[in-house]
Amino acid sequence: MTKEKKNNQSLDKNERKKMINEKLAEQHSEAKVVRRIVFILTIVLFLLFAGLAGGGYFYIKNALLPVDETSKEEVTVEIPIGSTASGIGQILEDNGIIRDARVFKYYVKVKNEAGFMAGEYKLKPSMTLAEVIDAIKTGSVMQEVAFQITIPEGKQLTQIAQIIAEKTNREQKEVLKQLNDQEFLKTLMEKYPDVLTEKILDEQVKYPLEGYLFPATYPFYEEDPSLEEIVTAMLDKTRSVILEYIPLAEEKGLNVHELLTLSSLIEEEATESVDRAKISSVFYNRMETGMKLQTDPTVLYAHGEHKDRVYYKDLEIDSPYNTYQVYGLPPGPIANAGTMSIEAAINPADIDSLYFLATPTGTVLFSDTLEEHNRKKEEHITNQ
Repeated sequence: MTKEKKNNQSLDKNERKKMINEKLAEQHSEAKVVRRIVFILTIVLFLLFAGLAGGGYFYIKNALLPVDETSKEEVTVEIPIGSTASGIGQILEDNGIIRDARVFKYYVKVKNEAGFMAGEYKLKPSMTLAEVIDAIKTGSVMQEVAFQITIPEGKQLTQIAQIIAEKTNREQKEVLKQLNDQEFLKTLMEKYPDVLTEKILDEQVKYPLEGYLFPATYPFYEEDPSLEEIVTAMLDKTRSVILEYIPLAEEKGLNVHELLTLSSLIEEEATESVDRAKISSVFYNRMETGMKLQTDPTVLYAHGEHKDRVYYKDLEIDSPYNTYQVYGLPPGPIANAGTMSIEAAINPADIDSLYFLATPTGTVLFSDTLEEHNRKKEEHITNQ
C-alpha cells in the first residue's frame, strides 16, 4: 500500500469519526431540548392542576360562606312540599340566601343531610350554609301548621278520599267526584306531564289517580285549602320521589304507570317482615314465563271490598283487574305504594321462585314449583 493511499484512508477515518461525533453532538443537543420541553410541560401541567385544584378549593370555600355577613335583611322563602335538594338549593340561591345551588346540593349529599320540611321561612343572607340547613330541617317556619293529612302506605283512592274528607269537613263523595273529574285530571296532567300520562285515562282504569298520591304526612298552613292545593301537594311529593326511579324503571322495560302498578301489587302483598324484592321477583318470573300473576289483592280490588280470605268463587269476577283471568299487570295501580315497594319493583331479588304463600303468622314462603307450593299450602293454610 502506497503512502498516499494510507493518508487517504486515515483522512476517511477522521472524517467519519468527525461526522459521528457531530451526529452524537446533534443527538445530544436534541435530547437536551426534548428533556427541557418535557420538563417545562410537566411544570406547566403541575401548575395548571394546582391552579385548578386551588381555584376549586377556594371557590367551594367561598360558596360555603354567607352571602353577606353584615346583612340584617330577612327574606321570606317558601319551600314547597316534595322539594328535592337540588330544588331547595335553587330556591335559596334565587332568593339570595346562598351563593351556589350546586354547592348546596353536594354539601347536603356529603353531610348526609335529610328531613327538610316544607313551609315559609324567614332567612337571612348573613346565615351560614349550616344555619340555613338547620333552619329548614327543624321547620322554623313563619306560620304555624293549621292541620296535617297523613296518608299511610297501601291506601286506595277511596280511602284517601275519606281521609281528606274527614280532615277538611268535606263529603267523601264530593272529594272522590273531583278526583275523577276529567277536566280536573287534564289540568293536573298538564302540570305533571312526566308523571301523569294518558295511561291514567284508559277506560279500563277504575280510578285515574289511584296509586299516584304518595304516602306521607302533608302539613297545611291554611284552615281551608282547596282540594286542588291538597292534591297538588301530594303529586309534588310523588313526582319528587318517582323521578329518581324512572331511568331504572325504563331499564326494566317499565313506564311510570307500570312501575306504580307493579309497586302497588308488591305493597298489597307485603307484610311488615317480608322481603318485597322476592315478591317482585316472583311477579317478574311469572310474566317472563307467560304465567298469570294470580295475586289476590287484584281480585279484592275488582270486587271493591276487603276480605280476610279470597274464595274460589271470588276468582270468577269478570274484571281487567282480576289477574287470575288476565295476563300481565292490571290496567293500573290498586293502591299507593311506599318507597320500599317501588325500589323492590325495579330491583327484584335473584331467585327462580314462581309462587309465594303468606302464612297466618305473617311469614311468606317461596316455592319454585306448584307441587312445592301446594305442599306448603296444605301444611300452613288448609290444615289451620
